[in-house]
Amino acid sequence: MAKINPIQLQKHLKGMDYPASKDQLVQQAQKNGADDNAISVLEQLPDEQYQSPTAVSQAVSSMK
Repeated sequence: MAKINPIQLQKHLKGMDYPASKDQLVQQAQKNGADDNAISVLEQLPDEQYQSPTAVSQAVSSMK
């Protein structure tokens, strides 16, 4: 499992409107020029609605 810096992750999600689905997070990160590692991490998130940037960070940090 690839790791990503939480601050870098939030930079990739800049401008995201919440709540947001996993697919919306991936699209926003791609739009913001995220690298393949960041996209891969987001694609591995559970398919649910994320209510805030904190919720995304918590989901990413809890992945094994």
